[in-house]
Amino acid sequence: MTRHYPKWMRWWKVAGLAAFVGVAATGVVIARAERRRRAYTPEEIRTKLRERAAETAP
Repeated sequence: MTRHYPKWMRWWKVAGLAAFVGVAATGVVIARAERRRRAYTPEEIRTKLRERAAETAP
């Protein structure tokens, strides 16, 4: 037996699924960026900060 849902209910299901996929994709992007950020050693971070400070100093 198949159920016949009103057309608007099907669109809500599609919208809900799209929202879920969007949230999951955002989480993946954030996790990837966090891993990349944490991959730096403390010495690398210090070097980069010193380079930035030297560029901005007159």
